[in-house]
Amino acid sequence: MRVFITGSKGQLGRALQAQFVDDVVFPADLPECDITDRQCVTQAIGESRPDVVIHAAAMTDVDGCARDPDAAYRVNALGTQNVALACQSAGCAMLYISTNEVFEGCKTEPYLEFDATNPINAYGRSKLAGETSVRDLVTRFYIVRTAWLYGKGGNHFVRKIIRRADEQGHLRVVADEIGSPTYTEDVASGVRRLIQAGAYGIYHFVNDGIASRYDFAHEILRLSGRGHVPIEPITLADFVRPSTPPPYTPLRNLCGKALGISFRPWQEALADYISDSGLKVIRILKEDS
Repeated sequence: MRVFITGSKGQLGRALQAQFVDDVVFPADLPECDITDRQCVTQAIGESRPDVVIHAAAMTDVDGCARDPDAAYRVNALGTQNVALACQSAGCAMLYISTNEVFEGCKTEPYLEFDATNPINAYGRSKLAGETSVRDLVTRFYIVRTAWLYGKGGNHFVRKIIRRADEQGHLRVVADEIGSPTYTEDVASGVRRLIQAGAYGIYHFVNDGIASRYDFAHEILRLSGRGHVPIEPITLADFVRPSTPPPYTPLRNLCGKALGISFRPWQEALADYISDSGLKVIRILKEDS
């Protein structure tokens, strides 16, 4: 299989490349391939003749999207439109990586693939615009929504929590933002299995279980040997930031599970990531002699 991957230098892009190591992979990222340049994207995909394009490139700085919505739309909406048009021209399938933030976060149970979208911030709106382009322009498509990603090579929540714990010795973490912590390696594995199944549609690929940011941070510290670091729970109202995150957006993997694609608990995935990344601190306590 011939696989074209945008955003190949990102944390998910790297995990995806590792999953398709036995296939012919065409990695594409800045500066060589800019998805906002339609001619460049069309030429790169056309010359590669892929069976499928995995579109993982995005502007994922949520606060940056809030500060500059035009940039968010230029990358996440128009950039995705460019990729979709290139896939249409090349006659290949497209898999678009989307987000939990296409939902407003007002439910009291995890969101299904069939639930109505209603994003409340610039990032979510720009990613939903990308979904619309994919559905309108590509005949054979997958839309994979995921959430709270962390993985090798990324500057994500897990690394930020560990860095702040080591530098400050105490943390204040939001307790009323609820979601689905998810390991990039698990999403990438799910994407590979989905493409092999050839079942086009919309999917929610996240690790199993639900957590608040506070729960997530607590488990990060415990698993990394930093359980002694105190954490103060705060509310979204206490944490002033440019973007407005949806308060409750856990995703439920209904459609993938119907194909036999399921995901392990987020705590188990997190433990593997911390162990594999060398982030664990082993505290040696010496008895007084």
